[in-house]
Amino acid sequence: MVFIVILIICFLLQMIAPWWVIIVISFATCGIIGKTGKIAFWQSFFAIFLLWIGYALFKSLPNDNILAGRVAVMTGIKIWWALLLLTGILSGLVAGISGYCGYQFRMAMLAKKTDEKIA
Repeated sequence: MVFIVILIICFLLQMIAPWWVIIVISFATCGIIGKTGKIAFWQSFFAIFLLWIGYALFKSLPNDNILAGRVAVMTGIKIWWALLLLTGILSGLVAGISGYCGYQFRMAMLAKKTDEKIA
C-alpha cells in the first residue's frame, strides 16, 4: 500500500513540483500508513527507484541516450545506464531514509501520548 501511494503521488507531483517532493511524500505517507520501519524504508526506496529509473528511460530512450551518455562522460562514469542506475539508487536512498524517519516520528509521537496519559 505504501509503495503504490508513494509511486502515484510522486508521479503526479513531480510534474509540477521540485525533485525534493519525494522527501515530503515519503515522510508523510510512511508517517501515516507505515506498518514497520523495514516496510517504510524499502517500499519508499523501491517506489522512487522505479519511478526515477522508469522516467529517465522514458526520456532517454527516444533520443538514443545522447544526453545521458554525455552526462555520464562528464561525471566520469562513461556508461549511460550506470548513470541511470546511480540516479535511481541515490533517489531511492533519499526516499527510503525519509520514509523511515516518518515512521519513527509517528512512533515517537505515539510514545509521547502514552507517557502523558500515564503521568
